[in-house]
Order: sequence, then C-alpha cells, then structure tokens
Amino acid sequence: MQLRRKWVSALAALALVLAIAAGCGAPADRAKVDNLVVSVIDVGQGDAILIRTPGQVTLIDSGDVPARDKLVAYIRKQGITAIDTLVITHPHADHLGGAVTILDNFTVRRIYDSGQVTTSALYRQYLAAAKKKNIPFALLAGGQEVDIGGGTLKILNPPPTPFGGEAGVNNNSIVARLVYGNFAMLLAGDAEQDAEAAMVKKYGANLKSQVLKSGHHGSRTSSSPAFLKAVAPEAAIISVGAGNEYHHPHPSVLKRYGDNKYKIYRTDTDGTVTVTSDGKTYTIAKER
Repeated sequence: MQLRRKWVSALAALALVLAIAAGCGAPADRAKVDNLVVSVIDVGQGDAILIRTPGQVTLIDSGDVPARDKLVAYIRKQGITAIDTLVITHPHADHLGGAVTILDNFTVRRIYDSGQVTTSALYRQYLAAAKKKNIPFALLAGGQEVDIGGGTLKILNPPPTPFGGEAGVNNNSIVARLVYGNFAMLLAGDAEQDAEAAMVKKYGANLKSQVLKSGHHGSRTSSSPAFLKAVAPEAAIISVGAGNEYHHPHPSVLKRYGDNKYKIYRTDTDGTVTVTSDGKTYTIAKER
C-alpha cells in the first residue's frame, strides 16, 4: 500500500491524473487502415508495439534510447502524425527510452502508465514532458479496459496490490489482451512468472489468444508452462536485440515454444513483425 501511495502521490504532484473517457479526442492523423494492424517494431533490445485500427493509433512502449530515431522514422513512414494512446508498461529504459522523443515528434492525446516510480533521469524526463504538454495521464490496473477504436485492450496486470521484491518492476508491467472481433493477441510486457501465475489464477481460459507477444524478451523468467497452457497461442513474437548481453531469448523458452509447435517470430532475425486481422482470421508478416 505504501508503494501504491507513492505512485499516486508522484503523479498527483504533477497534476496529470485525469478522468479519461475511452476514445476521447479527434481521430488521429494516419494512413487509413481497414482492419487491425499490429507491428512489433524492431527496436533492438526493447519493446515498441504499434497498433492501428480503423479508429485509432496506439503505441505500447517506446524502445530504448538508441532506437528512438528509428522508431520515429517507422511511425512516420506509416503516415502517422498523431498517436491517440501511448501506453508505458513499466519504467525500464528498454520500454521507456523513446517516450520523450515520441512526445516531441507526434501529437499524443493520452498516456497510460503502470504507476511505478523510479529515480532514473529517463523517467523524470518522460513525466516532465507529459506535464509540459498537458497530456491526460492515468494509471492502468488489471480489470480495466481501454477502447482503441474498434478494438479493446483488456488489462490483466498489474494487480491492485503490487508485487514487491527484486522482480517487482517487471511483474508490475501492464499486460493487455488485445481483442479485435474474434482475434486476440496477448501483450505480456516484461511480466515474470509470479505475475503469470496470478493471471492464470484470476483469468484462466480468458487468457486464450491466437498470438503471444512474449514476456520479457523470451527470458527464462517468463513463459511458464502454466501460463502458456492458458494462453495457448498459435504463434509467439519475441521482441529482442541481436547478440544482446542478456542472452534473450533463452534456449529453454525456445524449446518450450517448439514443443508446443508455436510459430516463432523474432525481431532480431525477422525485423519488424506485423500481425493483420479482420477480426476473423489473421496473418503474420516478417520484414526480412
């Protein structure tokens, strides 16, 4: 509870926590899409997931600092000048690092955050930029839903009482199940096995999704057998940097995926991976 109070206090001090009506604001300036398009962007060792629906543009995470110019260039190439919703799953640099550059280069209409507070310069700069631009800012927790213009993000994590311990920041990541018609994609942030176990207990078969964006870049701390059984994906997408120092994805995770006969996609070998769905069927395309 003390940690939660610190989260809210820090955000309240910035006068950013506002009540946000789902889908508020004018339509974003974008190249029109007729269906769901989800791009797991190749930002090296980090996460940046661009979601386009006929109604809105959503960006989940923003990669690390070295990839920020590449991220901006990719989004601009899609004909996008405004982002309806920016979600920062947790304040580690490989998810937060490009946030200020996104705010400087695009009109961002609302920000959602996990409420975790860190002392890093990147985190302080991100909050300061959001405050300066007076962008509506709110926290997300399990049980909430976010309208993304024809689709929905069903928030599964963090829990009301945050996880503690060394892995707390990862375990308190925002995890969302993207639902578009009969298609679902689970976006696992950096959630580790404690968070996975809690989600399996709470949601069970409601985690089921055709596609999984792997938790924590394919680390062995995530993708537990029970979690994978509940999600039961047909394909897994791992956002990961080539030759990274963490040795992601871990061989044991790749074996687990292989044993389950998932189609495996990796941004380090495949480049940006794009999922397209009309709400009934879906396709997955690799950049290379």
